Amino acid sequence: MTVPRTMKAIRLHAPGVDGLRHETIETPPLRAGEVLVEVHAAAITRDELEWPLDRLPAVPSYELSGVVAARNGVTEVSVGDEVYALTPFDRDGVAAEYAAVAAPLLAPKPASLSHVESAAVPLPALSAWQGLFVHGRLAAGERVLVHGAVGGVGQFATQLGRWRGSHVIATASPDAFQAAHALGAHEVVDGRRGRFIDEQEAVDLIFDTVGGEFLTRAPALLTRGGRLVSIAAEPPGEGSYFVVEPNRVQLIELAKLVDSGQLRVAIDSTFPLAEAAAAFQRSLASGKHGKVVIEVVWDSSEP
Repeated sequence: MTVPRTMKAIRLHAPGVDGLRHETIETPPLRAGEVLVEVHAAAITRDELEWPLDRLPAVPSYELSGVVAARNGVTEVSVGDEVYALTPFDRDGVAAEYAAVAAPLLAPKPASLSHVESAAVPLPALSAWQGLFVHGRLAAGERVLVHGAVGGVGQFATQLGRWRGSHVIATASPDAFQAAHALGAHEVVDGRRGRFIDEQEAVDLIFDTVGGEFLTRAPALLTRGGRLVSIAAEPPGEGSYFVVEPNRVQLIELAKLVDSGQLRVAIDSTFPLAEAAAAFQRSLASGKHGKVVIEVVWDSSEP
């Protein structure tokens, strides 16, 4: 592929949506072991515009799906390969026409998904995988309670818990009960009712994606030896809090589950790169159903 010297990108010059600018900047150079990805889609999360001032200007978004355009000392992937990834949070993101990514982070994108759908997978699905299986050590036959079961991470956790062979109990608002059951939950309870904690049978693992009063009271729901894992806040007692990490091997496993029909992806809305501010406004809105994705390179072969 011919790589241009400059590219279009979104950069954050001050915290918040008003600090976003659609600009032309230099295409990133490749260091040894890096791959230049032509970004077709970049997914966003609601809380990624609060950067420290000494890190600005910065390109947001850390989930991409695209095509390998160039490589430097890399044999794991070839030019033209379709890939997806979660990229590190300590460097510029991927809301741009091109992104330089360390080769070990890239995985083949799910063959059954478009680039827009693939970009919506890495952060929430890896968060769910790592919360349930790495930090939570969930085993088949165990009872797991997923708090916030139809949210961005929760929807993947609900599906993965069912796939693992555990008994999945989901908390959701009443208008989302049907969606939680459709994702694979065996039981669904109203997570807004604090009283349910006193009524619920004990569980082996609680995976919390919401925080608040439920997280504070969660230890009372655990069996002896039960585990509490949260991505929302530091849990009480011996609970575990973690921040998701990029992981190629796990992305490969997730792609297999997607392609076999065992894991579904929900897209709320898509926006072109030039309308990234509107995309982030949507990501901050309530009532979303799925991921907000920026479509960088439009592909006529995709739906």
